[in-house]
Amino acid sequence: MPKATKVGVVTGNKMDKTVVVSVERLVRHPLYKRSFKKTSTFLAHDEENHCQVGDRVRITESRPLSKNKRWRVVTILSSPKRLEQAVGEQKAHEAAETTEAT
Repeated sequence: MPKATKVGVVTGNKMDKTVVVSVERLVRHPLYKRSFKKTSTFLAHDEENHCQVGDRVRITESRPLSKNKRWRVVTILSSPKRLEQAVGEQKAHEAAETTEAT
């Protein structure tokens, strides 16, 4: 039986080797048929403490690791903070090149 995987956003990383991941899903109201979002939170194991708040991550089911932790972080899909850092470094590098050229 394949293990379940979910994609969510890291909302907390204050614990050691643990992150809180919020996963949104669309649910249809049984009577009014209106779709709305429901959010579930999961505690996931992050061995190297790489995840930052705001990262989109893929988590997978695992054996119980603690009282509430039953998921593991598989990959970090996107990271807005790391993207900002990379853009800032690129701009700083370009600025340095232009000052050297003049």
